[in-house]
Amino acid sequence: MRKVVIPTDFSKNAFNALKYACQVFKYERSEFYIVHAYADEVYAEDTVLEPHFFEQVKATVLKNSESHLKQVLDDLNEYSPNPRHEYKTLSAFGSLTDEVNDLVSKENMDIVVMGTKGKTNDRKLSFGSNTLAVMKYVDCPVLAIPEGYAYEAPRELLFPTNYQVPYRRRELKLLCNITGSFRSTIHFLYIDPLKSLPARQRDNQEFLKSELKKAKLLFETSPEKDKTKAIMNYIAKNDIDMLVMVNSRHSHLEYMLYQSTLDKIGLHIKIPFLVLQNLAR
Repeated sequence: MRKVVIPTDFSKNAFNALKYACQVFKYERSEFYIVHAYADEVYAEDTVLEPHFFEQVKATVLKNSESHLKQVLDDLNEYSPNPRHEYKTLSAFGSLTDEVNDLVSKENMDIVVMGTKGKTNDRKLSFGSNTLAVMKYVDCPVLAIPEGYAYEAPRELLFPTNYQVPYRRRELKLLCNITGSFRSTIHFLYIDPLKSLPARQRDNQEFLKSELKKAKLLFETSPEKDKTKAIMNYIAKNDIDMLVMVNSRHSHLEYMLYQSTLDKIGLHIKIPFLVLQNLAR
């Protein structure tokens, strides 16, 4: 049973991510947990509230949240009445990152799927602050869906890697199942002017081959020194449907995520972006 967390702020971007999740896991028995964290809405009140009135505000926001979640379920059942899928909803008084991380731990979730941006939808940025926080801190793979992305089956995936991290079987199994459903090709891109791999990296490459047997695997090398430029050029030239990266020490993604935003280094992604966390769970 695939277990999927989908945070929502009831925006079009959030529902678009939910629709993508329904499509990409349409062949798998799946449980979808649709989560709305509403603490920010309560604390958005500018005035200092007495405890009694504060609780009234919380109750009102909770009621609105549950009403909106019911509407999401109605819309979802109309969009994708898939007998393989079960849907659950949760309204939580807390921060989005904490609530999602707690749910991932409690329910042993496989993946978080969310929009790259929410209601604020700053068109100057590719990623909103909530999406970046979830990518950095939630102990689970995260699949981010760009604003307005029209679903395309993920048949061509780009996986930039330096082969230095010891990949986790559970996370590779998730990727294996996604690619197996669509007979996908994974393009591994080694961004380095040196073409030969040291022994440790060759071993990690062989491990990838052994764990991702359902996909066609291509191993490419780019001499481009600018990692972001190499990734963006490869996406454009090869009609890539999904970008996959690992958030781990000394990985390409660690360098990108721990800038203030991905946008500052020019990683403007217009396709779904799967972040593996390389965690043992």
